[in-house]
Amino acid sequence: MGKIIAVANQKGGVGKTTTTVNLAASLAIGEKKVLVLDFDPQGNASSALGIDQASLRGTKKSVYHALIGQVELSEVIQSTEVDSLFIAPANGDLAGAEIELVSAIARESKLKKVLETVKNQYDFILIDSPPSLGLLTVNALTAADSFLVPMQCEYFALEGLSQLLHTVSLVKQSLNQALVEEGIVLTMFDGRNNLANEVVKEVRAHFHGKVFETVIPRNVRLSECSSFGKPIMLYDIDSKGCLAYLNLAKEVLARNQPQPLTTEIEFTKEEENRPGPAFAEGMAS
Repeated sequence: MGKIIAVANQKGGVGKTTTTVNLAASLAIGEKKVLVLDFDPQGNASSALGIDQASLRGTKKSVYHALIGQVELSEVIQSTEVDSLFIAPANGDLAGAEIELVSAIARESKLKKVLETVKNQYDFILIDSPPSLGLLTVNALTAADSFLVPMQCEYFALEGLSQLLHTVSLVKQSLNQALVEEGIVLTMFDGRNNLANEVVKEVRAHFHGKVFETVIPRNVRLSECSSFGKPIMLYDIDSKGCLAYLNLAKEVLARNQPQPLTTEIEFTKEEENRPGPAFAEGMAS
């Protein structure tokens, strides 16, 4: 069964969509089948993976149509240039869903119900949440197994993080008790900036063990690749940004390795004295 990760931060411009797209592509290169679900009405994740927004305003369906029950999510999903990477695109229509869902029964669980039809077909599903703490973000957190927080290395980012964690705690209490932290990834890091270094130290000290070792640098190539509709590994595989996201993917995979069984096997007295296979073979000969 695939793991659903909500990439969330109500503060805009922190590298949330960039992280979603490039982490997903890096996981796909690591031979995992990955789905990016664009849940932001701006549709930036869709554009970053080569989806023409004009086509979604035509005959093609989007996440919005799946959310309101017009089509199955499988009918919305499209392939990308990266093998094993798929996209469920979104556009401005999704903004209307937040209003339409206000009076709906179990409105916070609509996305969870939609994803149940495809969850088993992917190793990872990454949800690109909108930069807000509204109904769409709550739906993403309710549907997810874990949440990943991209956080810009600036002072005000710390304040936004506390608001997000408060929302997460409310969702865990009433809607999704199984929701856990995937981790915090520090983005847009400039080592020449003293404040950025101080933010990194403070976040690592306060959220000990929950911050990824990989830090995403401020990189022009990362900004450029989205405008060309390509993840960074198809645009400039030698860039620092590409290396950073490949390392982040390795960390995510390491954190999601199955844990070895540690339960000791208890034998009864009769079983302890039972002859082993080698002894039995010797007797047979």
